[in-house]
Amino acid sequence: MSKLNTRHQPQVDKVLLFIILALLAVGVIMVLSSSYVWAEYKYDDHLFFAKRQLLFAGVGVVAMFFIMNVPYHTWETHAKLLLIICFVLLVLVLVPGVGLVRGGARSWIGIGAFSIQPSEFMKLGLIAFLAKFLSERQKYMSSFRKGFLPAVSLVFIAFGFIMLQPDLGTGVVLVGTCMLMIFVSGASIKHFSGLAALGVGGFIFLIASAPYRIKRITAFLDPWQDPRGDGFQIIQSLYAIGPGGLMGTGIGKSLQKYFYLPEPQTDFIFAILAEELGFIGGAAVIVLFILFLWRGIKISLEAPDGFGRLLSLGVIFMVTIQVMINVSVVIGLIPVTGITLPFLSYGGSSLTLTLMSAGVVLNISRHSRL
Repeated sequence: MSKLNTRHQPQVDKVLLFIILALLAVGVIMVLSSSYVWAEYKYDDHLFFAKRQLLFAGVGVVAMFFIMNVPYHTWETHAKLLLIICFVLLVLVLVPGVGLVRGGARSWIGIGAFSIQPSEFMKLGLIAFLAKFLSERQKYMSSFRKGFLPAVSLVFIAFGFIMLQPDLGTGVVLVGTCMLMIFVSGASIKHFSGLAALGVGGFIFLIASAPYRIKRITAFLDPWQDPRGDGFQIIQSLYAIGPGGLMGTGIGKSLQKYFYLPEPQTDFIFAILAEELGFIGGAAVIVLFILFLWRGIKISLEAPDGFGRLLSLGVIFMVTIQVMINVSVVIGLIPVTGITLPFLSYGGSSLTLTLMSAGVVLNISRHSRL
């Protein structure tokens, strides 16, 4: 494949860049607002989470601007190596003494105060490799043996390693993203039909094999059966959203962050945002994510080659699926999954990875015929 001439790169898509920075700014403000009570109580420093989020955001933005200026075909050249490194990290995280257990899952590798979540980086690594694989085998994607089966097998191998931690939420985002990439690359609908039947059976098995997942399902169906236990989080989330009304209670004036909603700066930050900024604030954030999806798809469709198109779509699908799952959990549409809200939730690996991925799309936008 001939490489693109990047000596005189055009400008990145400023609309997408503005959307990303706007979401990031909202996230930093909301992490400060939602976490200062808990941070003061736990660490005797009400800025503890806010300072760390600023650090994560700073590192992520630097990484995003660096990657934004790296020709996206670099990811194609090193896709195989990147995927191997991600698999090695997924194996290492399962080794006692190497992987750290948090929230009941062995999902972290850490040295001192520094830690990373390998499953987050696997999402980008697998997207890059699949974009290369699918673009090279475009004419074989209607074939089960030559196109569909190898791609799906690789996805479920990665999913299997993530489930050994276990981390069902990240695994669902990974599988959903990759399945959409395989679909838009030309895979046959009948192959997906068979896979869907197996997927439903496998999903039921995963839920039935872990008692805590069954409790999450029952808590979702009727959280008031156990309001102090498994139903507590979703009840408190709805108690945050309801009083927000149209305009919200005002920045910093949430009541649910006073030890009602556990660690509100992470998975349930959208609930505090809806409480303090109301329907209008929550809707504005949703609109920003919709614009992110629209602009990302536009960049993808105008990409100069199949690899760029699939790589960009993969990143956009990943972020969009994660947003849909997180917001659906917060408003009580689906059971709790432990998925963060991209650009907004507190977190190091997730935020950094999301910004790095955005940098890839921004670089592709330099070459898109917008």
